[in-house]
Amino acid sequence: MVGWIILAVVLVLGFVLVMWGISTYNNLVSTRELVENAMGQISTQIESRWDALKSMIDGTKRYETHEAEVLEGITEKRSQIGKGAAVSEVNQDDQLFNQALGRLIAVAENYPDLKASTVYQDTLAQVDKYENQVRQSRMIYNDTVTKYNRLIQMVPSNIIAGIFNFSKRDYFESTESKQDMPSWG
Repeated sequence: MVGWIILAVVLVLGFVLVMWGISTYNNLVSTRELVENAMGQISTQIESRWDALKSMIDGTKRYETHEAEVLEGITEKRSQIGKGAAVSEVNQDDQLFNQALGRLIAVAENYPDLKASTVYQDTLAQVDKYENQVRQSRMIYNDTVTKYNRLIQMVPSNIIAGIFNFSKRDYFESTESKQDMPSWG
């Protein structure tokens, strides 16, 4: 009789342990997906920002053909950012974007007609809007990564995270160029 009770207790504890493991694993997967979704949101905003910049480059062609070609070369160097992108890839993309935008603004300074055109001004406003959305998406990403990183490091979920190779994700860090809100023009 005592043997049956011990067996029942062991089976119940085993069942509870397995259910906890499944629940923890599912929570880790769900949180990891939220991190990837947050990176996907950044990717979408970055793509829109580049589309707006390409529109500005097209408008620049009428004024400065050589500079437009240089800017198109910069846009061709960029890599496609997706939901699985690393923070370093997004940072590299930002550097290329800022380089292209800086050159574009310099061209506009030399051509007052271009700088004063409503298409240029509207597109610049769109770039600014997307830049702000990228900034907000980064904050959401960092918040989501914080939750995920905590989950994979905290006891007892770190046991399941270790077994299934869940690894920490990097954060976006503030840089000098990103500390202040952008002011184009």
